Amino acid sequence: MAVLRNPRPVTNRKVDYSDKRVLLIDSSGNVRSAIFHMLRRLGVHNIQAVSINDRVFSLISEGGFDLILLGHNGSDAVSGIQILEEARYRGYMKPSAGWVFMTSDASQEMVLHAIDSRPDVLLTKPFSIDELKLRLDSLVCRKAVLRPVDMALEMGDLPRAIAACDERVPKHDPLFDYVQQVKGKLLIQARRFQEARVLSEARYWQSQDKEAGLHLAEALAGLGQLRDAIGVLEGLIEHYPLLIGAYDLLAIVHERLGELPAAREALVDATARSPLGIPRQMELGRVSTQTRNLDSAETAYRKSIVLGRHSVYRSPEPFLKLANIQRLALADADARQAVLLRDAFDQSLNQALFQFPRDSRCKIQVALLRRQLFEDLGETLEAERMEREAETLNRALDTPLDLKREQLRVSADKVPLLEPDTPLLAQVPPDTGKRDPAMSLKVNRLGVKQYRVGKIPQALRYFGMAIEYDPANAAALLNLAQLFLESGRDTETRREERLRMVDRYLHLCATLSTKGDVQVRQMLLQRLRTLPVEQLPQGSLGALLR
Repeated sequence: MAVLRNPRPVTNRKVDYSDKRVLLIDSSGNVRSAIFHMLRRLGVHNIQAVSINDRVFSLISEGGFDLILLGHNGSDAVSGIQILEEARYRGYMKPSAGWVFMTSDASQEMVLHAIDSRPDVLLTKPFSIDELKLRLDSLVCRKAVLRPVDMALEMGDLPRAIAACDERVPKHDPLFDYVQQVKGKLLIQARRFQEARVLSEARYWQSQDKEAGLHLAEALAGLGQLRDAIGVLEGLIEHYPLLIGAYDLLAIVHERLGELPAAREALVDATARSPLGIPRQMELGRVSTQTRNLDSAETAYRKSIVLGRHSVYRSPEPFLKLANIQRLALADADARQAVLLRDAFDQSLNQALFQFPRDSRCKIQVALLRRQLFEDLGETLEAERMEREAETLNRALDTPLDLKREQLRVSADKVPLLEPDTPLLAQVPPDTGKRDPAMSLKVNRLGVKQYRVGKIPQALRYFGMAIEYDPANAAALLNLAQLFLESGRDTETRREERLRMVDRYLHLCATLSTKGDVQVRQMLLQRLRTLPVEQLPQGSLGALLR
């Protein structure tokens, strides 16, 4: 959901915190203590207060918290913004939980970077108990109203979530506009663009609400009315110059019209205001490369490398893209510059290999880039050698890559950013090269090994990573369903939430076409799920799928 920076007080609902489970994360013991006592005074009984450490993601990923208060301190080795970014990227920010991001750094760069990860509330430290109560009261009321919507989303049932928006709040309710905003976003995700346009258009022209305007622009773009979308976006940017999502969408729409220089200018404006987001810097680098603004592209990729040192978006891609910029610059270089660029090219590729020694795709892409350089220089034998090396490495993969497409990627020849059926701003992690079916299978196997030796939390994490690499890995989905079913059977604490996770993963698996052992396992788990918990067999509910 959008960050609620100026919440409308909800005066007609009394908030009871006695049944809320709260996770408080902050590296400062003094800050944790102060906020802990504030929460106690608000009536919160169940509070788990922790520093930023290796256990944080295990706590978050297990779920079950109603509120998560996350503190950011820029001097920490792992900062709150990195936790927030990774939690969103890995899908740990469940719709049913309310996220409050607390920071003492109120700079524009930090605030806009935090908004990219879409916490529910952003608080500037220090704050008073009255301000905390105002924000939490409003957040808890919204979550209570939207609970059926959020539960449907956690089950992966988008149509049901949209329908639930119409069942919750009458027009005179103070939260009616907010629920309509949520419905507009969900209609976009469901690609029901005409409905989204009708809903958002009326709200935008009546109130000039920026979220409604952004949804209207997305709907118009989805309907192919690209010039109209640009008009709405330019109006939004004029009135809300820090609405970074408007710049992002404007760049996409300009690119769909073939207007790459205009797309680049939108991304330049966005990164000037919000420079800390790696995906946006990578987009600027890509579009700048295609428009042959090589200096701009090089700057964007170098920033991505620096920002990625402690980020979940860390990948070989900016090193490879930087090497390609150096390859392209060779075409117009004099003899002295050519020597320097060739050395820089080799250094960038070597850094990629050194930083990511186990990344098989990186090794293939390095070989392809070297092949392209040798071809540019007319060194045919060396180019053929590099091509053979790429083919050999590719054959060793469980799921080989399309080398022609990879060659287009690494050499910056046009690979369409948006396929015809791709949502404009899909609510999924940006593609940073992390989607990898072969790696998904390997990570899933590691999870099975952890399960066999009784390391269930580690197994859960590996299976979750397998889904990140390949959301269509049915075996990993079923493995997660089994582990949550066993956990729900064996422990009464948070049983309902764990069984909901079982239903979620079974539902996601049901959307895939399964066969063989996977299908048999799916049917068995579905049958077990129909039994009362006390009637489930003890011990393992079956051999996990490798």
